Amino acid sequence: MKLKIQKEEIQHALQSIQGIVDKKTTMPILSHFLLKADKEASLMATDLDIALKGPLKAEIIKKGSLCIPARKLFEIAKEVDGDISLETQDNNWIKVTSGKSTFKLMGLPEEDFPVLPEMEKSDELNISADTLKTMIEKTIYATGESDTRYTLNGLLMHLKPVKNKIELKIVGTDGHRLSVIAADINGKISEEKKLILPKKAAMELKKLIEGSSENITIYISKNHIFFSTDHIVLTSRLIEGTYPNYEQVVPKDNDKKVIIDKIAFLKALRRTSIMSRERTNAVRLDLEDDKITLISMNPDIGEAREELAAQYKGEPMSVGYNARYLMDILQAMDGESVSLELQEPLSPTLLLEAGNEDYKCVVMPMRT
Repeated sequence: MKLKIQKEEIQHALQSIQGIVDKKTTMPILSHFLLKADKEASLMATDLDIALKGPLKAEIIKKGSLCIPARKLFEIAKEVDGDISLETQDNNWIKVTSGKSTFKLMGLPEEDFPVLPEMEKSDELNISADTLKTMIEKTIYATGESDTRYTLNGLLMHLKPVKNKIELKIVGTDGHRLSVIAADINGKISEEKKLILPKKAAMELKKLIEGSSENITIYISKNHIFFSTDHIVLTSRLIEGTYPNYEQVVPKDNDKKVIIDKIAFLKALRRTSIMSRERTNAVRLDLEDDKITLISMNPDIGEAREELAAQYKGEPMSVGYNARYLMDILQAMDGESVSLELQEPLSPTLLLEAGNEDYKCVVMPMRT
């Protein structure tokens, strides 16, 4: 195999797989990507749960294939000044040349590379890259992080056929907070489906479609989901198991409502949380007519207190939150104001983005 590639082209292609190739693996092949040069050049990378396959613009001088260390070639591509020539040699070695620089890397044969699942095209969905990216951004922060309840370590994709459209809801929760966003998309599915997309796959997908104006085609099989755009296919294994009934968690009869400027609220939370205990990040909100007072106390350090104007009419009420959870929600929201709908000091609080009924966030209060 011998081919020439522009520096920017190979650098961009290798950048896209750095989050997928497994750097701390006991299987050396998973730290490699498969480069194939036939009529066209392509690359593939996988960690056995996620896989990426895409084209690579190159001048093909001689056909062939090889598994190449992904991290090392990426570091070389970043540092050299000119375009890159790749040429395989005996015993799976590959020579990398750029200008007067020459490198030799030990590769592995194509036969060692894991077989990727075949894309099935029975259930098919279409969604704009911008819509999908927004839906991921507004929910992924709420997912679990290495949670023992493994279904919480992913995003739920709830698909429901409604008339000529499909209603897609994406949900993230870690048991303390929940975010759900809905959108109508095109496509065909045989029945209502609930799929759990691993968090890592969702993050790689978001990176892949960043800044794209393309439509994403989604294919679903029994154990995998495929995202296809611009000749690139991201494949992910689905998390098995039952996701919590998120619809039961979203409160529907909270009768106390507060409307507050989003940016002012976010800045006040940042300031007052400086004095909260690091483990809990607890901040108390005291609600009174037309104002909120934010209070945090730490017996070892001191306290912080800040007053904000707010639209609120009702009985005075105090409720405590993990400030980090509130800040994550506010950072994911658009618009100038946010509304909090409450009932009791320890019952779930509903947060809504101004003018958007399709996006709902729930956070559990804490004792303060």
